[in-house]
Amino acid sequence: MNESSRPDDPTVTRRGGGDPASRGRTTIADGVVEKIAGLAARDVMGVHAMGSGLSRTLGAVRDRVPGGGGAKSGVTRGVKAEVGEVQTALDLEIVVEYGVSISDVAGAVRENVIAAVERMTGLEVVEVNIAVSDVKLPEEEDEEQQQQESRLQ
Repeated sequence: MNESSRPDDPTVTRRGGGDPASRGRTTIADGVVEKIAGLAARDVMGVHAMGSGLSRTLGAVRDRVPGGGGAKSGVTRGVKAEVGEVQTALDLEIVVEYGVSISDVAGAVRENVIAAVERMTGLEVVEVNIAVSDVKLPEEEDEEQQQQESRLQ
């Protein structure tokens, strides 16, 4: 190797110049962040569902009707993201299982969502607001399924 071919030699010309990561812009849609957050929140023990009771019922009907997917898929139901160039803020609406500590579940959801979104997108999560809209009681399972089935008939 001669002296003029060393990488730190100022006379050596590199194609494109600079870091490849700085040669363009990456934008991430709100829906992408909402999907990541929705899946991460559902992974937490104690989270029964996402969204309010009405949005879950309407979503279940839409999901069963061919072509009725609607604006919010099941994955993003109960999740709203505001995405900027380098930061994002999230609002989540969850239903918790009866008997769990709501503050523990909310904390675990917040941690899981922040870790997943930051790891996958590189965005800084500035806040995760969590609204607990309902508590799922053990005996409600059968009632919910029967109501949804009767609405579809």
